Amino acid sequence: MTELNDFQRGLLLGILIGEGHFGGDGKQPHVTLRMHTRHQRLFETLLGMFPESKLYGPYTHGGRSYFQWMMRGQTLRESLIPLLDELPLEQTDEHAYERYQDMKRRYGL
Repeated sequence: MTELNDFQRGLLLGILIGEGHFGGDGKQPHVTLRMHTRHQRLFETLLGMFPESKLYGPYTHGGRSYFQWMMRGQTLRESLIPLLDELPLEQTDEHAYERYQDMKRRYGL
């Protein structure tokens, strides 16, 4: 499991509450974060925290430029899920917590 300091844990929790997507492709779960290219340094920080995660882009679509950060498969199961289960997601944001729990139910996590 990835070891993060308190700041990193708070950053992860906040960014996933505000911008994260908890879902999947029907075969495997994934957590994604899509944001404008001006947030490149934040994406680099996430890659430093989770070197096994993936960053895609930059993409340009509809006049927008963005990156997409993703965790899925074994990396998601072994690194991110145990960490998110430890964080106070339910106490911090009920809607994000429900989306997270729904992903876990759908994919047997």
